[in-house]
Amino acid sequence: MNQKLSQRLYLLMLLPVVALAPLAALVRYLWAVLTNPGRAWGIARAFDRVFNVAANGDERETVSSRAARARDEGRAWGCVLCRLLDRLDAGHCDQAKGV
Repeated sequence: MNQKLSQRLYLLMLLPVVALAPLAALVRYLWAVLTNPGRAWGIARAFDRVFNVAANGDERETVSSRAARARDEGRAWGCVLCRLLDRLDAGHCDQAKGV
């Protein structure tokens, strides 16, 4: 069997784990909100990075830092998202660039 096909089959076998992981993380996030807010922020950042990867971004980057770069490059979506995020948390995108 060629390598690409076997890799795809392996990825398909991981599907149940990939499907259950967000549910487990969400339950842990809700518990952490009540018991350990620092852990909750870490889980929220992990979800942020997963969303960024799903949107063709780098897995090491958050949506906010990606939006800040896009804004700095004059891309409309980055400007709009940073404006929205900055209304919720002043300077959010600029702070995220260091993340």
